[in-house]
Amino acid sequence: MPKPVERTEDTPPSPQLSSIEKSLFEAEVVEQIRTVYDPEIPVNVYDLGLIYDIQVADNKDVHIMMTLTSPACPVAGSLPGEVESVVRATPGIGNVSVELTWDPPFTVDRMSEETKLMLGLM
Repeated sequence: MPKPVERTEDTPPSPQLSSIEKSLFEAEVVEQIRTVYDPEIPVNVYDLGLIYDIQVADNKDVHIMMTLTSPACPVAGSLPGEVESVVRATPGIGNVSVELTWDPPFTVDRMSEETKLMLGLM
């Protein structure tokens, strides 16, 4: 088992992001994600409800949990990569990881109200 690194007086502490800084950074990430559209539905993947969670670490690494409308989605191999790519373009970003999940399954209830209205689901 590796020995933990001990902090000395010469080792600066890791910078901590305040909750406000994390929220602002997450908002920037969301705006980047909103540039990725589902090719079959004219809606971005964020408003479509495909993004389940965005975690921002103090070092500005970002982990995204997302799903697709179905496991048989024709862009299953490319859409998560597109999300990762645009998030990487966020200024000041650290590492980016995108995790694809099927639990819970996607339902239209995850869509924003505006998206449901636009697609005639309300």
